[in-house]
Amino acid sequence: MHAGRDLAAARAVVDSLPGAGHVAVVGDLADPDAAPAVVAAAVDGLGRLDVLVNNAGVFEAHPIDGVDLDTWRAAWRRHVAVNLLGPADLAWLLVDHLRSRPEGAAGGRIVAVGSRGAYRGEPVTAAYAATKAGLHSMTQSLALALAPYGITATAVAPGFVETDMARSVLDSPAGDAVRAQSPFGRVATADEIAATVMWLALDAPDWVSGAVLDVNGASHLR
Repeated sequence: MHAGRDLAAARAVVDSLPGAGHVAVVGDLADPDAAPAVVAAAVDGLGRLDVLVNNAGVFEAHPIDGVDLDTWRAAWRRHVAVNLLGPADLAWLLVDHLRSRPEGAAGGRIVAVGSRGAYRGEPVTAAYAATKAGLHSMTQSLALALAPYGITATAVAPGFVETDMARSVLDSPAGDAVRAQSPFGRVATADEIAATVMWLALDAPDWVSGAVLDVNGASHLR
């Protein structure tokens, strides 16, 4: 399990998991040097890697009509670094690891956590929507490039999820309107998104490679 900064929290999650063989690693993907260290620590702790879930992300408000140019630029650079460049580095490092295995790369899987915002837009977080669209596109490009090696690449596109990152919005006066976006009248639980990611990582047939699955409670249809 990877944490951006809070290694203690990641270790607490790891300790709560059943069975053995789990490790926690830390690295801020806004730092270009973090991804190689994260992968090296994971390989050292686990012995090998088979699956990468590109779940790192930032979601920070920067409305074009509400921030100055320096804030706008900083928001774009941080979103691109964490939401797109970090996942790209991790994907390369995983594929390099898989291709170097004596048994070959077949069976490797990459799953990206994107967003419905890539399709519907995010008016106060334009960089978030743009980088998630880039993540979707990168994942589909990898599906084409990696199929000859037996590696699949897929993504999920959730809507709002009940997480710490979304808490400020969900607890605000806008929270009821957000929940009303879905005919279920709520937002997703983390477990619902995790179950979909787990299926793609472990049980889904190879023929779903290249798919971006909408997991948003029918809050955005395309």
